[in-house]
This record gives sequence, structure tokens and C-alpha cells, in this order.
Amino acid sequence: MHTIHNVAYVFSDAYSLTLFDEEHSDDEDRWILLGKSLNEVILVVVHTFRDKDGIEIVRIISARNATKKEQKIYNERCPL
Repeated sequence: MHTIHNVAYVFSDAYSLTLFDEEHSDDEDRWILLGKSLNEVILVVVHTFRDKDGIEIVRIISARNATKKEQKIYNERCPL
């Protein structure tokens, strides 16, 4: 289980990768974010954007540890 602080930190990761989730975007646009959390764990965060009184907010749908393949993709983006 990941804390909201660890998950939210992924959004500030300069080396994160964001992809549109075509498979799950029938009712709303969903995005997949691959990035490093506050405690240095590579996470996959599925999220969408909502408008509340003219302010765009992020709704986190799920967060999980990245698979080995996803970790490799992330690590290839990061300088050593």
C-alpha cells in the first residue's frame, strides 16, 4: 500500500512518463503515469483530470509498483 504523499510525488518526477490509456478511456480520459515516488519506488499511477469550479484537479484511480518491464522503461529515461 502506498501513501497519498508517495503517490502524489510521482507527479513531480522530472523523468516520469505519461501515456494516454486508450483501453480504459471510454467514459473519461484516463492517463498512465510511470515515475518515482518519494521513497524511490517506481510506480504506475492511473489518473484522470476533473474540473471543479473552474479548477482542474487530479483524481487518482489506482497506484501500484511498476513491473520489471516498466522499471526498465523508466530507468532507460533517467540519466545515471
